[in-house]
Amino acid sequence: MNCTLEGLSVKAFGRAIHALARIGDDLWLDPTDKGLALRSVNSAHSAYACFLFSPLFFQHFSLNAPSQQCSGSIKCKLLMKSVLPLFRCLTSIDRSVERCQISISDSSDRVIFQFLCRHGITKTHSVRFQECEALQAVFSSQQCPNVLKSPARLLGDMVMHFPLSQEEITLSTTPLRVSLRNYNEGGNDRLKMVYTNMALHPDEFDFFQVRDDSDITFCLKELRGLLSFAESHCLPVTLHFGAAGKPVCFSVEDVVLEATVILATLINSDNRNSQPTETPAPTTPRCDGVDDTVTIPSSQGSPMNQGCEAMQLLPHIYNANDPCVSDEADASAATTPASSVICSLLFRASEQNDDCFPTKLPVLASYSDDDEDMEENGVEFPSL
Repeated sequence: MNCTLEGLSVKAFGRAIHALARIGDDLWLDPTDKGLALRSVNSAHSAYACFLFSPLFFQHFSLNAPSQQCSGSIKCKLLMKSVLPLFRCLTSIDRSVERCQISISDSSDRVIFQFLCRHGITKTHSVRFQECEALQAVFSSQQCPNVLKSPARLLGDMVMHFPLSQEEITLSTTPLRVSLRNYNEGGNDRLKMVYTNMALHPDEFDFFQVRDDSDITFCLKELRGLLSFAESHCLPVTLHFGAAGKPVCFSVEDVVLEATVILATLINSDNRNSQPTETPAPTTPRCDGVDDTVTIPSSQGSPMNQGCEAMQLLPHIYNANDPCVSDEADASAATTPASSVICSLLFRASEQNDDCFPTKLPVLASYSDDDEDMEENGVEFPSL
């Protein structure tokens, strides 16, 4: 594969690298007939991002070099820390770099980045890659009942009010309003928490379709990169989402490029610890095969009911020849806390395969009768 970028295209390509660096530590390069795809996924497989640059984006784009007559394209994986420094200074890269040439050499297992700078200076960087299968998330946006489309500046101004240390935010939608607020777990001290809640009218959006009321919570860190990329190019952002526990998709589309970020959401969306006042919580959908409550005996023999709360993450990527889930994975899932149980949503071709995943979430701990008496007397217990 050989491609050439000139002028502002070099800066746009670098912004895509920066956005993907917020997702994961690896970068997948996948040259196809539709263009060059850049992909990344985080270690927990709860966030996935893809930037697809069409051949029109490049000054020159050829899938295979003349000396290479292979039937298929090369799919390679690079370390993000090896590629990110090449596009570090985005503020001056368009003034100092006149042309950037990217080529993939199958014989040497290297990706060559060559920057032709002003005053006749040429910088060549050779990065070794690992050949692997293409990374692809299976997600159907047509099945999402709720669709929002707004300018990137609108979402960027809303996200700007949250501190950089904020990990998760909650998006609540009804046919009459859209609100965005910060989400905090129950273990955090409310006295040290700044509660932020912003609401928008449907008229603020370019396209507004809400068929089902939803209350979803997702990570904010992985989203900031896409919003920054879309805002710098004045592109609208489209959201496809459904009920809590199902992925949310943020997409940007232009004539020469497409960008997609898919994030996992929390299964339990009552957010009782994120709101200072009581508000009616929507009905929370759960994974198929998971009981709403689990009855467990206390140390004194009295039964107690405890609900299950879990973060539904994007599952691991499976090869075609590997079994869906190994016996060791089933054994580990049975002893894993409920917040880390992974349900398959994106990285599998079929959407129904109940045999591949555990059907019940484990119960972590419960109060005994003595513990309840001590709690009533003002004794505080450490958070698990």
